Amino acid sequence: MPNVLTRLCASAAGCLGLAFALSAAPQPALADDTVTVMGAAIAPSLYDVLDIVAERAGFYKAQHLNVVEQLVNNPATAAQLVATGKGDICALSYEAVLQGYEKGLKLEYFFSRAERYTNEIGVLADSPIHTLADLKGKNIGVINIGSAGEVTAKLMLEGVGIGATDVTYSPIGVGAQAYQAVINRQVDAVGYPTGEIVPMSITTGKKFREFRDPILSDVPNAGYATTPATLQSRTDVLKRFSRAIVEAAIFTRENPEVAARWFLEAVGTKFTDDDVQKKAGVFIQLRPDLPGTDPNSKRIGALQLTGLQIYAKTMQQYGMTKEVVPVPAIATNALIDYANDFDHKAAIAAAKAYRLTK
Repeated sequence: MPNVLTRLCASAAGCLGLAFALSAAPQPALADDTVTVMGAAIAPSLYDVLDIVAERAGFYKAQHLNVVEQLVNNPATAAQLVATGKGDICALSYEAVLQGYEKGLKLEYFFSRAERYTNEIGVLADSPIHTLADLKGKNIGVINIGSAGEVTAKLMLEGVGIGATDVTYSPIGVGAQAYQAVINRQVDAVGYPTGEIVPMSITTGKKFREFRDPILSDVPNAGYATTPATLQSRTDVLKRFSRAIVEAAIFTRENPEVAARWFLEAVGTKFTDDDVQKKAGVFIQLRPDLPGTDPNSKRIGALQLTGLQIYAKTMQQYGMTKEVVPVPAIATNALIDYANDFDHKAAIAAAKAYRLTK
């Protein structure tokens, strides 16, 4: 069964005050709509800060949403659960949807969770591995088998002529156990999201040599997706969800310290003020990767449809799909105007001024 993350607002009055201050459009006088979001990981990733901040800051509540977050093992599982009606939205990278399309799995992205490619291969700075070609015959650590990090590592290596059987993929999880696997040289490299390699470097004090896909490095490859039927029947709910995520993206960029504390609280492990500062540093480093790089933009969350087409062609070129998946069938920016239709300058000011009350 999926693990359910319960995320309660630490200061309800303050959070709701912030949320209503940022919501320019009149709010619907409705009972809260319940939305189930499937996260495609075994533990919250740094990109999940968007969902956590939307909950903690009261942005969901202001949009009359009751959002239930569930974590499942990998993107393929998350996609399947949503496609079969066991969830409303999945937060995942593109590979599972592209590969599932020709098998009859029909999902459509409506919001981008990233500004650029979210996955890379990393090695310790003192590693003898200096190019992707050097990884032939090596052992690459991934969060788990079937994770986006494994799929995108295979995609990158195919580009330099290294097939799937030319390397070994070992699941090493996340957090302390993954750090130890790297430091103790149990793996030669990691195929991870950028949002995991950055904190690994900060926590261990080790520098990494990072390899980004030479073709896809500027192509965002993660978003929120739902079924075409849900997109039609619950358009208003998805618009309000997208609005809350845009507000959360702006808040995370402008107030990384509070976002970091909320993130660590949601993870559920003990932490110190020093941990909060380190995590805030991670979010600052990830500003080029997370939505809201330009907080004044009225296109926060927009999918790069041309980039997605390149991604689909690359997947087919390297044999990961049989045909090029048609982008209009799996992506739409129809909700983005509504999602950004509020005063961004006021949102920026409110986020910068927000302080937690003890």
